[in-house]
Amino acid sequence: MDVLVCVKRVPTVGGAITVSADGLSVDTRMSGFTISPHEECAVEEAVRLVERFGGSVTVVTLGPAEAEEQLRSCLALGASAAVLLETPAGAEFGPAATAEALHSVAADGGFDLVLLGNEAADTGDYQVGIRLAHLLGRPVATGIKALTVDEEGTSAAARREYRGVAETYTLPLPCVLTVREGINLPRYPSLPGRLRAKRAVISRVPVSPVAGAALRTMALRVPAAARREATVLGHGVDAVPALVSVLAELGVLS
Repeated sequence: MDVLVCVKRVPTVGGAITVSADGLSVDTRMSGFTISPHEECAVEEAVRLVERFGGSVTVVTLGPAEAEEQLRSCLALGASAAVLLETPAGAEFGPAATAEALHSVAADGGFDLVLLGNEAADTGDYQVGIRLAHLLGRPVATGIKALTVDEEGTSAAARREYRGVAETYTLPLPCVLTVREGINLPRYPSLPGRLRAKRAVISRVPVSPVAGAALRTMALRVPAAARREATVLGHGVDAVPALVSVLAELGVLS
């Protein structure tokens, strides 16, 4: 079984977001880069399938030259090949253009299964997987939390939860699936895996935005955080009645 996993280079989540002086980009000088937890799980799921059926795992990303670092991290986890669709510095690709670029790899590789994270960790787009499946003419299921491939490797049972209801879809292979964090527990890269990833050759394919289709940033701003203020209930024993009232409202007192 040959599996393609699409990943995206995104800023590390958790730090304060700072906009550049010109207001057109996010200042990432003080933050690192990674792939989203959804995509880590997609890589792990692909590696498990290949361990079971044999075959290969190829990871692909659309991004700047620096995205090679994220591809090598995926290789360290067990992927066997990597493709960098290298974009010009500062180029922005929307979901439609991203799916179009990924299609060039997915269509030519003869992959039995294409996996993506359910959404981008930075922009929250949910579109690329569906758009890519449409371009490939393959069935697609999104938000998958459990995946089972039959013994013949000809169909997949994909389960997801929607508003508390479990839904299971049976799709013929080849197909496209977007997975969510929690479908598995990704492994830690081994030392041999890291060494192999460091030596691996990554295929580079230059990609440019289609004229008239590229995104153009107008302005960015960080929403003002809600202000939190402390309320002084009083001082000394005079504050006791007010304190008891607050505790009663919180349900602490019975």
